[in-house]
Amino acid sequence: MKKYEIVNKRVLTPEISQISVYAPLVADKARAGQFIILRVDEEGERIPLTISSARDGLVTVIYQKIGGTTLALDGLNEGDCLHDFVGPLGRPTEVEDLGRVAVLGGGLGCAIALPVARALHQAGNRVDLIGGFKTKDIVILEEEMGQACTDLYICTDDGSYGYHGFVTGKLEELINSGVHYDHVFAIGPLMMMKFACKLTERHNIPTTVSMNPIMIDGTGMCGCCRLNVGGEVKFACVDGPDFDGHQVDFDEVIARNNTYKDFEARSREKHLCRLGGGAMNG
Repeated sequence: MKKYEIVNKRVLTPEISQISVYAPLVADKARAGQFIILRVDEEGERIPLTISSARDGLVTVIYQKIGGTTLALDGLNEGDCLHDFVGPLGRPTEVEDLGRVAVLGGGLGCAIALPVARALHQAGNRVDLIGGFKTKDIVILEEEMGQACTDLYICTDDGSYGYHGFVTGKLEELINSGVHYDHVFAIGPLMMMKFACKLTERHNIPTTVSMNPIMIDGTGMCGCCRLNVGGEVKFACVDGPDFDGHQVDFDEVIARNNTYKDFEARSREKHLCRLGGGAMNG
């Protein structure tokens, strides 16, 4: 196999795909919670993606086709090679015997929650994995998540599958039923993590969140991934991505991320226009 060759590609939903890349040095060192940064080609931008699994020399990542770069990435197929594939980056999730834990995954965040839940389960914890999706048709990794925990709960916003409601609603239901959690891990959209932390703070449950703000170099030099944690500036790429959720200033991170939405939309439109132009020109 060639360096950074895409060995396997799997379409999970119309908008989400999974690739396994041949990168034995990265795979050998990767731990739950860490990420890689890749470039599709020499002129491409650097994008961070969390490692979903790493074994037998292959690193698996899952991505959503949102901007121009993820669309370009999705244009590659098995046998194609990435230009850069750097990692593992970030601090691994601290895995220890905590007791009973809940791992919350929201949408694509389930791809990150999966290895965390697996590592916690293997460490001897009782793990309740709560995965949330908008609707049944976009549920991903259900079988894999079921194998990585003690009990799996799938939630859908529209009630088309599993629990009708958000992951925070299911977590609160379990807590109110008398379940005692020693720790909660929340991974997914910023708003989901924010409200999960508000809930666990009321119940005095220590909570870890995995932050994925805007990031460029992954070494702490650019400062793009900065966030405020307990009144101190931290960098997700080198100080995280895991942080004490009760100390994170979510409102600040949400406001910073929203400033890039228009750019992301223009990047997607530009990429699609290039594809359309190429098709029309033969």
